[in-house]
Amino acid sequence: MNAPIGPYTPAVRAGDFIIVSGQLGIIDGALADGVSAQTTQAVANLEARLAEMGATLADVAKTLCFLTDMGSFAEFNEAYIAGFGTHRPARSTIGVAALPFNGAVEIEAWAYRPA
Repeated sequence: MNAPIGPYTPAVRAGDFIIVSGQLGIIDGALADGVSAQTTQAVANLEARLAEMGATLADVAKTLCFLTDMGSFAEFNEAYIAGFGTHRPARSTIGVAALPFNGAVEIEAWAYRPA
C-alpha cells in the first residue's frame, strides 16, 4: 500500500462510519498513466484502505470525486463503474484546478460498516 503523500491519516473510523481520505491513482510510488488507469488505481487503493478497516467497496455509501479536466468525465465514469461493479454509492464529482502529485483523479469515500 502506498504511504500517504501528506500529513493526514488515510482512513479513520468514526462510530459506524469509515472515512477514507482522497485516493490518487498511484501504484508503487508512481502515478498511473491517463484518466482511466488513474481511476482504476484510485478505486483499487480505496478498496485496499477499506480492507485495512474491515470493509469493502460494497460498504461505501458516498464518494467525492475530483477531476482536473471535466472533459474527461465520460472516461472517468467508465472506469469508476468498472471499479464499483453494480454498487452505486451516492457521488459528487467536482472539477478542480490541480491535485497532489499532478494527479488527474482523486476519490474520497465514506463507508458504513457497523463496528
